[in-house]
Order: sequence, then C-alpha cells, then structure tokens
Amino acid sequence: MQRIRLAFVTLFVIVTLLWLTTAGVVPGDYSRFWPLRADMVHYSGVLSITAMSVAIYLAIRPQWLERLLGGLDKGYRLHKWLGIGALVVSTVHWGWAQIPKWLVKFGWLAGPARRGAGRAEDGLLGWLHAQRGFAEDIGEWAFYLAALLIVLALIKQFPYRWFFKTHRWLALVYLVLVVHSLLLMPPAYWSSPLGVVIASLLIGGTLAACVSLLRQVGRAHQVIGRVDGLSYHPDNQVLRVDVALEGPWPGHKPGQFAFASFDQQEGPHPFSLSSAWQNDGKLSFSIKGLGDYTRRLPQTLHNGDAVTVEGPYGCFDFRGHKPGQIWVAGGIGIAPFISRLQTLASSDKNNNIDLFYCTSAPDQRFIAQLQALAGSARIRLHIQVAAEHGRLTPSQVRQVIPDWRQRDVWFCGPASFGSELRQDLIAHGLPAGDFHQELFNMR
Repeated sequence: MQRIRLAFVTLFVIVTLLWLTTAGVVPGDYSRFWPLRADMVHYSGVLSITAMSVAIYLAIRPQWLERLLGGLDKGYRLHKWLGIGALVVSTVHWGWAQIPKWLVKFGWLAGPARRGAGRAEDGLLGWLHAQRGFAEDIGEWAFYLAALLIVLALIKQFPYRWFFKTHRWLALVYLVLVVHSLLLMPPAYWSSPLGVVIASLLIGGTLAACVSLLRQVGRAHQVIGRVDGLSYHPDNQVLRVDVALEGPWPGHKPGQFAFASFDQQEGPHPFSLSSAWQNDGKLSFSIKGLGDYTRRLPQTLHNGDAVTVEGPYGCFDFRGHKPGQIWVAGGIGIAPFISRLQTLASSDKNNNIDLFYCTSAPDQRFIAQLQALAGSARIRLHIQVAAEHGRLTPSQVRQVIPDWRQRDVWFCGPASFGSELRQDLIAHGLPAGDFHQELFNMR
C-alpha cells in the first residue's frame, strides 16, 4: 500500500509543480475572478488527463511495472484510485468550466471584460481557436459518460461480466478526451517541460486505449489449455481446476496468479495458482464460490473444456531477508501458500515457517490434504476454525510465535483482516516492509 500511495501522490505533485512553473502563477493575478477561473480550468484539466492516461496504461497490464509497484494486484489498486482521482478532479474541472457560465446567464456574476475582436490568428493557432466550441462540447459529453462508467465500475453489485464489457468503453471515451485536451491546452504549455510530460502521457494512453479496443490486452501472455481435472470440496465451496496447457508457458513462481477464461462471455478472472510449476505443461487453480459465476463453475465446468490462461503475474513470491516467515491465509487465501508448500515439499530443507489457516467453512478432506502437505514441507500448520476457536487476532499470532519480529509476514485473505493484522504488527515493532499482502481485488 505504501508504494501505491507514494506513486499516486508523486504523480500529482510532479504535475502540479510543472504546471506552477509553466503557468507562472502569481497570487496577485487573482484579484479578479476570471483569471482564476481560467487557470483552475487548465490546472484541473491537466490533472484529469494525467490521471486517466496513467490509469488506462495500467489497465493493459504492463509487466515491466510489476516489480516497481510490488505486483499487478498493486498496479490494479493504483489504477482504481487513479480512476477515482480522475473522477473527482474532472468533476472539479467541469465545475470551473460550466458553473460560471450559468452564473453569468442568470445575472449572478458579471461576465469577463471584452477586449475587442482583435486580430484573427493565422495557421494552426487560428484553426485550434476555431475548434474550441467543438472541443468543449465533446469534452462535456465525454465527462458524463466517463463518470457513469467509473461509478459503475466501483459498484460491486454490478455484475462482473457487464463490468468487463462496459469498462472497455472508457478507452474510447479517453480518446475523445485526448482530442479535447489537444484542442484546448494553452499553446504555451506545449513548449514547456509540462508539455513534454503531457504529450508523453497522451501518446502512452492512446496506445494503451487502442490495445484495449482491439482486445489485445495480455494477448502475448495467453496460452490455450483444457480442463484436465476437477475436484470440488462442498463444505468450503472450493473447486480445484487442473489445466493441461497446449502451448508454451514461461513457468510461474509460488504465490503468483493468472487470469483464466472459462467462458468468453464472462471474460478473464484472476485466480491464484495453487500448484508448483513442474515444467510439465500443467497447472491448477483453487476457486472459491464467491459470486454467481464462480458458484456455478462446479456445475458448468467439465473435463476437456477449453480455457485461456494469461500470466503469470504477481510478486507475492515469498522472498524475504529474515530467517523465518509467518504465513496467514484467510479462506481461499490459502491458494498461493499451497503452491509454495508443494515447492518446499520437493526439497529436504527444514523451514522456520508457521502457517495460520483461518476458515469459517471447514472441509475435513481439504484440511487433511493441507495437513499432509504441510508435514511434507516441514512447516508448522495452525488451523483456526472460526466456529471452534473464534476469529484469529493479531495478539494470538504474537503469542503463538514469540520471535515474530524476526520473521517476514505474508498474508492473503480478506482485506479488512489483513489491514488489522498489518497495523497491529507494525505498531508493535514489525518494519512495514516485512509485511507482504496480496490485494486480490481487481475492482
């Protein structure tokens, strides 16, 4: 989360400083309303298109940014907050542009002083000036549509399959806003460092929008496969799906995830890889029935069905600099740890690792398999069944593991539980960089 906040704040601070330098803002200039309004329209517009450009670039899943941001899950969280930031700032931009016009229309605000027609601009500047009305109109309607699509994306009750289809429309809306920005950006901006940054963002965002509209997101990392085995645990509603790949797979590390498309109409869903890579063309997912789509999979999915797998992604890779680790899994958050356990089971190394598996829906067959795997991997397993032992608390973790400060902590599970655990351990002396959490929420 620290990297996400740092990236978010740094982006806006850098663009703000560049704008202040370019615009040459002087406080005394704002003794009148209209100069202030002009600068605020330009400033909020620059922030809006910056946030949207970076957000849409992150949406095409650039792997080179994964390590920098700490994983694709972190990149998508940044994408989400940039979308929210763009919505807020673009609303401010719309307000500065529209509300003063209404106030003048109703006679509640004096219009700007007219300085005469002046000499008409020639060439490109003249053409740009002539397009202002068109640019303002398309920008206003693009804002309305973008606001609607962003709000829909934030509503968790909005079905994923419709979110997947409608969210792509934002790429087209973005291209309209690129035209809006090109036509209305003050000409003086383009010859400044701010102009160079904005031009780079617009180029990157435009390329990303085209990739999205052409449905090429992640295409280079996709492999076709077939369902090769199904095992359902009804008590905890977890379906294990084995996949036999029919194309080259680069291999994955324990803790990584991939996008799997079992239904082209539904689109790709991210699932943790719950099997270690054996270079045999096979991998597995453990899927919890959390929504309508995943709850239907045990009935709709069959051996031999086609599946498209894209990845691998993620930096939840169990790298640490301390002599021991603590793993905490909540519910289906156990999936990445299963993959790591399989890797450890194939070695003869003794491991100073404690795994807490917390579940409110225990499946005895699943737990027995987990216990056997933990024994083979030579790690200590703690089963926390909510109905029997209560909910796991941070104080319990600290009591069970006296040397917890000398461990790296890896958490995968409900975000609220992870946040509580993280805050408690950091408050009691764990360095923030030693707590690793999978933010497995792509919306």
